[in-house]
Amino acid sequence: MLKLHNTLSRQKEEFKPLNEKEVGLYTCGPTVYDYAHIGNLRTYVFEDILKRTLQFFGYQVKHVMNITDVGHLTSDADTGEDKMQKALAREDLEVSKESLFKLADKYTKAFQDNLSDLNIIEPDIWCKATEHIEDMITFIRLIEKNDYTYETDEAVYFDSTKYPEYRNLANLDLEGQQAGHRVEMGEKRNASDFALWLKAVAKNKNHLMQWDSPWGPGFPGWHIECSTLSTKYLGKQFDIHCGGIDLIPVHHTNERAQSFGAFQVESVKYWIHGAFMVIDKSRMGKSEGNNITLRDLKEKGFSPLDLRYLFLTAHYRKTLNFSWPSLSFAQESNEKLRSFVLRILEYKEIKSNEQAEKLIGQLKKKFTKSLEDDLNLPQALSSLIEFSKRINGMIDNNEGLPIEIIADTIFELDKILGLGLDQVKEEKVPDEIKQLINQREEARAAGDFKKSDKIRERLKKEGVELKDTADGTKIKFRK
Repeated sequence: MLKLHNTLSRQKEEFKPLNEKEVGLYTCGPTVYDYAHIGNLRTYVFEDILKRTLQFFGYQVKHVMNITDVGHLTSDADTGEDKMQKALAREDLEVSKESLFKLADKYTKAFQDNLSDLNIIEPDIWCKATEHIEDMITFIRLIEKNDYTYETDEAVYFDSTKYPEYRNLANLDLEGQQAGHRVEMGEKRNASDFALWLKAVAKNKNHLMQWDSPWGPGFPGWHIECSTLSTKYLGKQFDIHCGGIDLIPVHHTNERAQSFGAFQVESVKYWIHGAFMVIDKSRMGKSEGNNITLRDLKEKGFSPLDLRYLFLTAHYRKTLNFSWPSLSFAQESNEKLRSFVLRILEYKEIKSNEQAEKLIGQLKKKFTKSLEDDLNLPQALSSLIEFSKRINGMIDNNEGLPIEIIADTIFELDKILGLGLDQVKEEKVPDEIKQLINQREEARAAGDFKKSDKIRERLKKEGVELKDTADGTKIKFRK
């Protein structure tokens, strides 16, 4: 029985999809104006774990992710510059549609490369906002037809007072918001109203991306894109909508409202959100100036899968504090797990072992139970590590083991963890590299550190890094 925490009900619920064995999953994609930082990437790893878990339990998952390349303004109050257009100035690019599309393509590819590096399964459907403008216009017309909108000289707005449950997803204090005037009202009737379509007039007249519409030239608001794309590809009602917790108060609250405005039903059954990654107790982000990218990690000698391992050590709904020492610990733990797998694959004493088979059964039970409890990956990972220690002890004692069953079990569970443990075979050290390492060891033993350093540098050029420890020299292959 899989239980997931539903943000809307604020409790764990037994997962029951709308269709018995098919799951519709929508995950909010990036606004492609810059490189994603590792705080952003934590959300996508959590969503990947969710998707893998659903598949593990036998569900067919249809996964849709959007790419925002228009309409996301610098303020959630429907004001400020478009983040895409602002990025042109940052990169000293020509102010033109062509430049915007090139910029979007650049950062979309960078994001997709990040997903690949982190061993995240790609969505079944990628959908760019700019390729679905007509769909958004049609969606707004539905909301308009059901009398949830009003039009001003600046925009077509959603009237949040028409949707009685507007506050529920984020538990908003609408009265306090109105009294405090925390948002720029402009032509809005209510502080919580939001733009469905922004007209190319006044402050938006120079917006590069403009399309004709029933309300005049303009561009879609940020929120309408996700309602349109999720329901276009998954239907008026679908199972799961994911994102980071920062999307709850505005973006997802507005999505929920406008989808109801269009279809008069709740479109999403389970809203599931991941917590922030922080650094020095402050939220990691571009605006905070403390963002770290995957490229930064690689330059410091870490594998993207070391970062993935770090993400697995904290529950997706718990804040994770990033530090370089914590990443180093994750790196060491990841290497130990990979070394264990390699040791299993190279072990020759193959025979049945009742105690080992009992441990395998216990591992599967603990691992599965952890998954069922709202994706408790730290607990699941801990059960695998404990198993590896027990099996390592048996190998130390030269006991015969059912190696094939052990390996198959680990690879099956890694379909959830996504650490690429089935690729460990390919990481075996080639004979020529072993020879160089042995030569270096001999040079070090003879005190010839000049030769030792020269061999180390040669190995580094071959993509092999060495780390000298009290337990001997550790080897790491770099992409």
